[in-house]
Amino acid sequence: MKYFIIAGILVGALAGYSYWYYVGCYSGTCPITSNWHISSVYGGFMGGLLGNITGDFFKKKPEEKPE
Repeated sequence: MKYFIIAGILVGALAGYSYWYYVGCYSGTCPITSNWHISSVYGGFMGGLLGNITGDFFKKKPEEKPE
């Protein structure tokens, strides 16, 4: 399931950078979107969390044994 976390971090970092590039705050008053470094790290962190949650849905569950 670590592949979901790694993929989430990469996609999230790319999304954070893209958000800074196309929408970002250039005045410097926005704490997250005024700097591309912070925006990319924040996006990677959120993507990793989402990847971890998504990986739990695909985890194999142990089969129940009939008694």
